[in-house]
Amino acid sequence: MASVEKLPMLADGYERLIAELKALREERPKIVDAIEEARAHGDLSENAEYHAAKERQGQVEMSIADLEDKVSRAQIVDPTTLSGEKIIFGATVTLLDDDEKPVRYQIVGPYEADAKVGRISYNSPLGRALIGRVVGDEVEVSVPAGDRFYAVEKIEFI
Repeated sequence: MASVEKLPMLADGYERLIAELKALREERPKIVDAIEEARAHGDLSENAEYHAAKERQGQVEMSIADLEDKVSRAQIVDPTTLSGEKIIFGATVTLLDDDEKPVRYQIVGPYEADAKVGRISYNSPLGRALIGRVVGDEVEVSVPAGDRFYAVEKIEFI
């Protein structure tokens, strides 16, 4: 049974899901053509092209179903319409690390997270530790590299 839990995400994350779904749907007819072409080669039991095309078809159909589920449960959040003193989904947070060096993250959904560009999931260890915090709070996070300590310096909704 599929979950009906809403998936919060930013508008650009939603647009990326829609674009990926569109690309996979456009790939469907090409896969069918590849299967038909491989079938024309005769014996299917030893036909590598046929088996590869059928495997790809299964992967694409599974990905489409997964994306359709995510899109149907998407709850698009516009951070510019949010406000408050606590860290919530969509907030952009400036933290001071152990060395007093500022680091900045935006709290996003799991399918949009990319720490290299400053986007962390609300499900990540740091994301979970930050939700509900306010400016001045100190946060301790256990990560594979060890415990990390941060101080919340600034919360923005941009």
